[in-house]
Amino acid sequence: MGTKLDAALESTVRTAATIAGSLPGSLQRLLAGRQIRVDGQELNTEIQLMLRMLALLPDSDFEQLPLEQSRAQIDMEARLVGGRPIPMQSVQDITLPGPAGEIPARLYRPRGLPPAAPLLMYFHGGGFVLGSLDSHDPLCRFLARHAEVAVLAVDYRLAPEHAFPAAADDAVAAFRFAVDNAAELDIDPARVAVAGDSAGGNLAAVVSQVTRAAGPRPAFQMLFFPWLDMTAKRPSYELFSEDFFLTEAQIDWYTAHYAPTAEQRTDPRASPILTKDLSGLPPAYVALSGFDVLRDEGLEYAERLRAAGVPTTLRVHSGLVHAFVNLTGYGRAGIDALFEAAGALRVGLSFAVMASRAAAPETAAAAD
Repeated sequence: MGTKLDAALESTVRTAATIAGSLPGSLQRLLAGRQIRVDGQELNTEIQLMLRMLALLPDSDFEQLPLEQSRAQIDMEARLVGGRPIPMQSVQDITLPGPAGEIPARLYRPRGLPPAAPLLMYFHGGGFVLGSLDSHDPLCRFLARHAEVAVLAVDYRLAPEHAFPAAADDAVAAFRFAVDNAAELDIDPARVAVAGDSAGGNLAAVVSQVTRAAGPRPAFQMLFFPWLDMTAKRPSYELFSEDFFLTEAQIDWYTAHYAPTAEQRTDPRASPILTKDLSGLPPAYVALSGFDVLRDEGLEYAERLRAAGVPTTLRVHSGLVHAFVNLTGYGRAGIDALFEAAGALRVGLSFAVMASRAAAPETAAAAD
């Protein structure tokens, strides 16, 4: 009975969210309430209305729930705003060999994708504790279609069952497997990019750093509001500590589960912003939310990448909140940001092809 009631509630809220996201701006403004301004930024009206609706849901503070219920909660919230699934040529659930057994993954191929296509490896967010292949399924479909790439979503091990460095180890292993088995996956090993949001952005940054020396490294890294530092809190924590989807209390909860010791938190594989030398990393696209506790560390990391000579595009979506990448079925603000990211990925991978071709004659000459 409870399951039926939960399903009915979810269906009702999903319908309400779809309607709310398509309302005229003036009506959204009326329903959202007084305009919120913080740090010279105005919260997007669609987002403010969404936050108001989410606050009406029961048990919305998942860090106070039993773990399995928290995981179900975040998957449900993603479904509410994910919209209808974008059709693909194929979607395959597969497994990849990992350091502690098989890693579940999902391979997306959009319609019209040519053989030996570029690949985006995607690591979902959720603080290393929550999130799944299903929670980010709409996003992966969106990126596959609009960036014109295959997407391999990686379901790395979660804490607290598997604390640091389990997620990082799985991410690196998954990337290396994809490159080493490019022919089997029908992808181009020279055009494998990594991406992720929040904790997944952390993992994309870690993969880029860990593979830098021995190679092969990613052709491109795309970091959505990445969580990069478990050792310090910057001013954005105080500005946006609550009321803007991701809270400071949730970050503390995630940290306690994934990296409970100071030794773990100071490891660059947990806090990649602590890596002193960022030179030689893949070109980067860093997309941040203006209303986000993680904003300032993302700004700092992008600035340090640039200072280290890494081609870096920084985009701050000043009116958005954490997790805007999941809004593929709600309003326009999140979708517009994702269209921009998809375009950046296409351009980044095109440059990777040109760089690979330019390097080929040099390699041949050195061999002679």
